[in-house]
Amino acid sequence: MHGFASIMKFIFFLIYAPFVYSELHTFITTYTGINGQMTEGIPEFSAVTTLDGRQIDYYDSEIKKLIPRQHWMKEFASTDMWKEDTEIRERVQKIYKNNIHVLMQRFNQSRGVHTYQRMYGCEWDDQTEESQGFDQYGYDGEDYVTLNLKQLRYITPVPLGVITTHKWNDNRAQLEFLQQYYQHDCVNWLKYFLRLRKVDLERRAPEVSILQKDPSSPVVCHATGFYPAAVTITWLRNGQEDDEDVDLEELLSNEDGTFQKTSTLNIRPDEWKKNQYVCVVEHMTGTIQKILTEDEIESKKMLFLVPIFCQLISS
Repeated sequence: MHGFASIMKFIFFLIYAPFVYSELHTFITTYTGINGQMTEGIPEFSAVTTLDGRQIDYYDSEIKKLIPRQHWMKEFASTDMWKEDTEIRERVQKIYKNNIHVLMQRFNQSRGVHTYQRMYGCEWDDQTEESQGFDQYGYDGEDYVTLNLKQLRYITPVPLGVITTHKWNDNRAQLEFLQQYYQHDCVNWLKYFLRLRKVDLERRAPEVSILQKDPSSPVVCHATGFYPAAVTITWLRNGQEDDEDVDLEELLSNEDGTFQKTSTLNIRPDEWKKNQYVCVVEHMTGTIQKILTEDEIESKKMLFLVPIFCQLISS
């Protein structure tokens, strides 16, 4: 595995960048504790769980409740397990507050803003069925302690982390519990949430709009909210396919797991007013046609674009 700082940058990229579907699935929870004078609106503790790079739940010390981030998580949010997960985060919040103070003393720090993070989870390849878990801790954005699952022991790149690794490595029962979790339970949870998502997204028909920034701009046929990803967008000019004046954009994903795609028609208004242009969107749910007329154009600005454990550093 790469270092904690590198992986955190990768995770944040996945959360905010357009997602590309892959056979490799990830299920990751990140805890972040902050101590010191913080910017208003930044909680002292937050927890985020992602599935394939998208947030599926969120908790912080300000709202003090666990929030589902996807529509298909709402049913799970009504279960007893959701209540347990909320209570876990409340307990972790208290532990992190203690751990930051311990680390500040250990690093001889008396003031300033400091962060303590844990990033743990697993990845699973749905083709090979291979999986692996990971569990890493960071302090002030740097590697602090990592669980080596092959050796089943904690390791650290910094001398001040040795105290922690000795303490945690002495707890063999906890290490065996973690081994079981990352080899089996984590992957089972990952598959469970994949099934929830699949049922919700099994078939979603596209919503199609004709958009234009201003009367002199190119015209855009925008299809969004569809699932699965396969879609074809074609412009017809007087019944014949027109591909010379067309720019087809790449497929993008939406936050809810559906997709969007656009096709731009680069012609002057006087030209499309003299001819009939039709945008044809073909998807497994059916075919949608939009005739390019002034009434059809939307003349507005285009806007498309959990395990249950946590350890004290010191008793």
